[in-house]
Amino acid sequence: MNPNLTIESLKKSAKEFCDIESKYANQDLYGVTDGKAVGTYIEHKFKKYLEDRYTYENGSSAKGIDLPGVNIQTDIKVTSKKQPQSSSPFKDAKQKYLV
Repeated sequence: MNPNLTIESLKKSAKEFCDIESKYANQDLYGVTDGKAVGTYIEHKFKKYLEDRYTYENGSSAKGIDLPGVNIQTDIKVTSKKQPQSSSPFKDAKQKYLV
């Protein structure tokens, strides 16, 4: 059984994930210009990365927050270096973590 996800392990995993993804030539995204499609793809990939390593409560846009666990309460946002965005429609998130 995987350990429980904590804020510290979430931050560490996000950095590791970003380091891996920044070196990976993701052919599934070549030619994709729809930012929402890219964000959804990367968000799902990150959640899978977390799922393989940790136990956590998985949320969704329908639930209002991506990681709703009592000690996590974090929304995942995927943004571009060229056009960063930090707004979140989810009021329940105590924090946002940009991936």
